[in-house]
Amino acid sequence: MKESKLTNFQQPHIMDTMKRDLEKEKRRLQNIFATGKDKEERKKVPHVRQEDPAPELDRFDELVKEIQDRKEFLAAMEALGQGRQYRSIILAEISQKLREMEDIDRRRSKELRKALATT
Repeated sequence: MKESKLTNFQQPHIMDTMKRDLEKEKRRLQNIFATGKDKEERKKVPHVRQEDPAPELDRFDELVKEIQDRKEFLAAMEALGQGRQYRSIILAEISQKLREMEDIDRRRSKELRKALATT
């Protein structure tokens, strides 16, 4: 017996019918036969959660941890006798992170002043 193959047109059609929710389709057809109208089911709107302004707090703490990691790395390299090679790089990275922390602190202070001024 020769096996039949699906054409390019038939294959997507069959896949679409397989993906449908058959129980939902049955209820829809029952409503059409009962009322003569296609009643649309209510779809739940997903609630959009507002993100807290906490990521900035997290960034500050993250910077503190990164600075601590850099200090530990530098101490480990100095213990191995490689401190001179890494010292300038690590100190530059630490100063960069300190500047970023200062910027965050300035922004927070400014926001706090605005909040206090409006109340």
